[in-house]
Amino acid sequence: MIENTIHTRLVKIGNSQGVRLPKTLLEIAKIKDQIDLSIEDGTIIIRASEENKVRLNWAKSFQEMASENDDQLLDSDTQTLSYWDEQEWEW
Repeated sequence: MIENTIHTRLVKIGNSQGVRLPKTLLEIAKIKDQIDLSIEDGTIIIRASEENKVRLNWAKSFQEMASENDDQLLDSDTQTLSYWDEQEWEW
């Protein structure tokens, strides 16, 4: 984790104010388009938005499902193959 402090000024944006974040910090934090803002103990926290983390923790969820035998196909009794699928299709 970087221990450096960067001092900057607030920038007026309409009726609001904003902060310009250096590209290097954004890259290190893996922030691209969207961020999540929160306040903890009087400190504003900026994090990469969960929307940027597509399929976050899916592997862990799949492992849990498999360990509980809850990863079975829901339509396993449905016949999906046709003559074309069985005879004509080439992999």
